[in-house]
Amino acid sequence: MPSPSRPEALRPLALAALLGTAGVAHLVRPANFDQIVPQRLPGPARSYTFVSAVVELALAAALLHPRSRPLAGRATALFFAAVFPANVKMAVDVVSSPRSTTARKVAVLLRLPLKIPLVTTALKVH
Repeated sequence: MPSPSRPEALRPLALAALLGTAGVAHLVRPANFDQIVPQRLPGPARSYTFVSAVVELALAAALLHPRSRPLAGRATALFFAAVFPANVKMAVDVVSSPRSTTARKVAVLLRLPLKIPLVTTALKVH
């Protein structure tokens, strides 16, 4: 097992922390996430919010276990790609809202390309 100070050893820990935090946030404040579920999806938005939370928590746990890490890394990359439409919807909603500040608009737009290093980092998990 690599030394914890090496970047490749930190990748799964960082992703697990990110996913774990997001999963808890989805459960604690689901209304914040219901808003970004694309309306084209069938069923209530809350269902997608809770399913996303469970997936995030499961991926976080799998990334922490050395035996499941390689598969968890690939699954995490797929998950990040799967939720990208919700991130785009959030960006469109924020940018088109007259109530959004310029700083919020910039932040939400800058967040979109951050998915690329998240996906590539997840694919590097071994």
